[in-house]
Amino acid sequence: MKIKFQYKIAAIVAFAGLQGAFAQKKDENIGTEVVNVVKPYTPTISDAFKVKETPVIEDEKEIQKEEIKYNIFSFPVASTFAPAKGKAAAVDKEAREKLFNNYATLGMGNYGTINAELFVTENLSSTSYVGGMLRHVSSQGGIEGVVLDDKYSNTGIDLTYGNRQKDFSWSTDLGYQMQKYNWYGLPLEYTTFDEATIRSIDPAHTYNTAYVGGRVSTKDSFFHDAQIQYKRFWDDYGSAENRFFVTPSFDVDVAEEKIKVDLVADYVGGTLGDDTLLPVEYSNFNLGIQPSLLYQKEDLSVQLGAGLFYTMSKLYEEKDNKLNIYPQVKASYKLVGDLMVAYAGAEGAMKQNSYADFVTQNPFVSPNLAVTPTSQQYDVYVGLKGKLASAVSYNIRGSYMKEDNRALFVNYSGIYDNLIVQDNYAYGNSFNVIYDDLKTVSFFGELKADFSQDIAFGINGTFSSYTTDQLEAWNLPQIKVGANLDVNITEKWSAGTNVFFIGERMDIIQPNFTALTEPQVVTLDSYFDVNAHVGYKYNERLSGFLRLNNITNQDYQKWVNYPVQGFQFVLGAAYKFNF
Repeated sequence: MKIKFQYKIAAIVAFAGLQGAFAQKKDENIGTEVVNVVKPYTPTISDAFKVKETPVIEDEKEIQKEEIKYNIFSFPVASTFAPAKGKAAAVDKEAREKLFNNYATLGMGNYGTINAELFVTENLSSTSYVGGMLRHVSSQGGIEGVVLDDKYSNTGIDLTYGNRQKDFSWSTDLGYQMQKYNWYGLPLEYTTFDEATIRSIDPAHTYNTAYVGGRVSTKDSFFHDAQIQYKRFWDDYGSAENRFFVTPSFDVDVAEEKIKVDLVADYVGGTLGDDTLLPVEYSNFNLGIQPSLLYQKEDLSVQLGAGLFYTMSKLYEEKDNKLNIYPQVKASYKLVGDLMVAYAGAEGAMKQNSYADFVTQNPFVSPNLAVTPTSQQYDVYVGLKGKLASAVSYNIRGSYMKEDNRALFVNYSGIYDNLIVQDNYAYGNSFNVIYDDLKTVSFFGELKADFSQDIAFGINGTFSSYTTDQLEAWNLPQIKVGANLDVNITEKWSAGTNVFFIGERMDIIQPNFTALTEPQVVTLDSYFDVNAHVGYKYNERLSGFLRLNNITNQDYQKWVNYPVQGFQFVLGAAYKFNF
């Protein structure tokens, strides 16, 4: 192909040379001639001839590419090199703590204190489980200056069975509790008792509680959850009380909005006291419905609701039925994200009182109480909460609350006469309950800090001012302050402390227990209590603890005539296990 192409070029060059030679010979004297240029020649880009970078080559025959085959001839080469196997860099990981389903605790201390707990649980299948708890705390007493027996004990057992399904879960509970206390708070400061009278007083009394209940909750259903319970409460002075309540909750869709509806059916009834002159029979049945609508938009959240309660009461053969409507409104707004959230609300409800609840608050009450519900007309509050730092949170709130028939504990002063045999609780050593309308203005502040997983701190305080038709808001403190600190010192050692301060309270007593003396208002001093605990983890199963209460050995009275135990310690151990 290359040879033919060269021949063509040579032929063209030779032909052009012949033409030039013939022209020179034909007219060698050309002469001169004047040429008049009418318009100058202006070249354009279209006149330029662009040589292609890749000329088109026309071959008579297209040459096929020859296929090349490669062959690799491998042969072994002797080598002593042995490459190391690659592996990921090691990462330090904490050992995963083993979890145990059961534990047993036993502690003993001064005042003959025993504190024991046993908790067991077991999965019967992938969906069902059973559990139980046995607990006991007791003290043999020994408070300085007390002339009556001041020992106490509290023993209880709780059993539960539960079942967890994909769309719902339910559980049932069964329990019994026995509490033994002594009315040891004789008013020795105000009344003189002879030895014979003191020996005749048997201050021991016992409370018994038996209950059965259950709860159920669902997913993706208009029925949300419900709780039901029946409780029987009685003492060894002929008092008995029955309580039954059920509280179902529903989620109802209305016009693309979800409305939550809570229902309440709560009954309390019984007979209190063995006093034949004034038997106390009572019953209170509350029926309530509490619908609410939740509205959320960006940083604003508002819950609009109300409570409608119908109460049927019977006390001293007198019946009182009434209908009450309560506000249940809550709102919050994020001023600066989670750093500053403003909130406010107005809430009210009919609160059921019971003999069992009074005993929980004050185990030294007399067995002839009158029981009626408390109507919380409203609790209007406004507050601010948020975070000062990633690990420090705060909450401040101011509120104004109005309550009708608020229960207040007062000293029960029977008329004492050496010639009359009295009930063991009628020597100024028990408490009664009176009801009055109460207005409370309070300010609350709280600060919590989790500096790390090993250090947690918290402090809170409440200041309250009361307005009532009574001379004072009996046994209600104006100031309450509390603080706590928990520290994990090492992997094995931990410690903590909690401190609380309770301000002055007022009570009223009957000096000398005679009708001729006027009731006297007494002031219970404020008190400061410091408690601490230390724990040591011997291994993943066994650990020990030391608890210290009333470290400053304060001789204060929580209730009038009732001094508390001084410095207390409990030393014990806890053991975890699986079946």
